[in-house]
Amino acid sequence: MATLALSGTRDALLRRSVRLNVLTIGYNSLEGVVALVAGAVAGSIALTGFGLDSLIELTASLTALWRLRADADARKRQRAESLSLRVIGALFIALATYVGIDAAWALYRRESPSESIPGIVIAALSVAVMPVLARAKRRVAFALGSGALAAESQQTLLCAYLSAILLGGLTLNALLGWWWADPIAALAMVPIIAREGMEGIRGRSACDDCC
Repeated sequence: MATLALSGTRDALLRRSVRLNVLTIGYNSLEGVVALVAGAVAGSIALTGFGLDSLIELTASLTALWRLRADADARKRQRAESLSLRVIGALFIALATYVGIDAAWALYRRESPSESIPGIVIAALSVAVMPVLARAKRRVAFALGSGALAAESQQTLLCAYLSAILLGGLTLNALLGWWWADPIAALAMVPIIAREGMEGIRGRSACDDCC
């Protein structure tokens, strides 16, 4: 009876994790499209980088769903954990490289982005939405003892931090005309993104110390 109860609890957690990841996929799809289009129109490196981050978050959530499908088989589960952590880590390193180079180049050329009201709106919305999703996914990941799911929840929280940085840069540019706020905001994202990427490549996550 105890085994059946434990199995039922795990099944419920798995279903909740699937729902949260599907919700994240839907929001990240909207966020990514709006950010990339607004970034292209405004010439904003920070906004474009944020849009690319949304696509990586989308990939992370899809990877998490793949991990959840492998949960029933312990051997497949471990392989999915390891592979998903490293794939997502590599994607974040690539993103950090892109954002860093483009932001440095914009500072060198003194490129001024246009104002982006859609960018400000999507960044503000993400500041509100992403922490809620991240906390819910983190609780489920820890309950399941999954390092890959914990890493994916951490990346959702990272999206909230990046949203706040982006919002600050876009707002300063729109209100005060500080053209350099956009590439500086982009550069501020780089160490955060790179750190998460290195942790993923090393196969580590927040769950390693807590689960």
